[in-house]
Amino acid sequence: MSLAGHTSDSAPLFSSDSEADGLEEHSRPTNEQEAPASGVSALRALLTVLVLCYINLLNYMDRFTVAGVLPEIENFFGIDDGKSGLLQTVFICSYMFLAPCFGYLGDRYNRKYIMSVGILFWALVTLASSFTPKEHFWVLLLTRGLVGVGEASYSTIAPTIIADLYVKDRRTNMLSCFYFAIPVGSGLGYIVGSQVSSAVKNWHWALRVTPGLGLVAVLLLLFVVQEPKRGAVEARAEEQLHRTSWLTDMRALSRNLSFVLSTFGFTAVAFVTGSLALWAPTFLFRAAVFTGEKAPCSETHCSSSDSLNFGIITCVSGVLGVASGVAVSRRLRTKTARADPLVCAAGLLLSAPFLYLAIVFAESSTIATYVFIFLGETFLSMNWAIVADILLYVVVPTRRATAEAVQIVLSHLLGDAGSPYLIGVVSDYMRKTDSFLWQFRSLQLSLLLCSFVAVVGGAFFLATALFIEKDRNRAENYAPTEDEPIVVPKSGRSTRVPVSSVLI
Repeated sequence: MSLAGHTSDSAPLFSSDSEADGLEEHSRPTNEQEAPASGVSALRALLTVLVLCYINLLNYMDRFTVAGVLPEIENFFGIDDGKSGLLQTVFICSYMFLAPCFGYLGDRYNRKYIMSVGILFWALVTLASSFTPKEHFWVLLLTRGLVGVGEASYSTIAPTIIADLYVKDRRTNMLSCFYFAIPVGSGLGYIVGSQVSSAVKNWHWALRVTPGLGLVAVLLLLFVVQEPKRGAVEARAEEQLHRTSWLTDMRALSRNLSFVLSTFGFTAVAFVTGSLALWAPTFLFRAAVFTGEKAPCSETHCSSSDSLNFGIITCVSGVLGVASGVAVSRRLRTKTARADPLVCAAGLLLSAPFLYLAIVFAESSTIATYVFIFLGETFLSMNWAIVADILLYVVVPTRRATAEAVQIVLSHLLGDAGSPYLIGVVSDYMRKTDSFLWQFRSLQLSLLLCSFVAVVGGAFFLATALFIEKDRNRAENYAPTEDEPIVVPKSGRSTRVPVSSVLI
């Protein structure tokens, strides 16, 4: 029985127990061996993963809708590349700084209610951002920053629910489905944003698509998703699952070299994807204007075909990259326990030359540019599901949401929180005149930084491979020391006590 005691079927928000605990108290199965260890039936677990995938897709769709209509936003507000980059930076910063808060809550309280509140707030703020007047660009910055609140509540917690429903290969498969939503959602953001804007000749309407879908997501969370028992599917002894204090968790994570190094490797992925996500459609549009293939923006509208094409490429390459990364990793696991970080390293190192070629060929061959972007994004996408799986098996269950939050903070702080703004600032600095040539050339030169960062990220994953076996074994055989303080929730409050006083 849980240390936190009895909970109801509805599992209150400030209860640390799962809904499954409450259901078990009211109606225990006659054959306990047939009951899932997580307390959630196989069908309900599958439905839970599908709902989480839908919300993940929706989050990324909303995040990249702005990138799909960025030329129109620049034209509407009359802003330069530096200010345009801030649209992504302010969002990532709020998302990043709030992630540890939601990680802390996600390790201690009912996760589906935390996500429901966050996503409802996100939907309302996104809708409000679509009414920003022309004279108040700062309002758009503010609302985009607040959107990060909702995404932080979801991204830190959702993978830990999947981890509490499945183990080993099934967990990897479900995480793959979950992370398929990233490229597909990102691509849909470009496609839906650009096409809605093109249809109504007004970019504001592009931001009004996802809020309604967000309300549907809240209803699905409340009525379909069931909170599983934490760590139960991993068949650990009960004394191994006590929650320790936040400081103890942080000390343990800082000594986990596989977690630290893979986080820095993932930071490189975030830097590259953040830069390309915001600037690639604009870069392709400027290349077409410079070569005379397209006309510049009119007073009210810009060509949307580049955002559409980039969105399609992002969807297809992302699905192919995630699937191939998981497939290659699974095959290599039979030969080496270091397969996961090695596949991540190979993905980044292979993406670097193709991204470089895509940027260089933009002014001479549109077809070659799209081919190289496709190959570069495919290799880059091989990392998503594997990095998440690495975190889940080198960190014990009671620290996973905190670890997710720390990884989000570091990867965004050093990655895509600053990369869109940095690319924009460098572009503005290198631009000698405001001609179509230098609007294209300055952005081209600044984007070359992505290839260098991808190589650095590959090196971090190679270093991860040196420690992955030791850290995985440590997590699988984890047992608290006698003097390690744990946190025992009671009536919504926490008390730090020695392990020995609870186990007697």
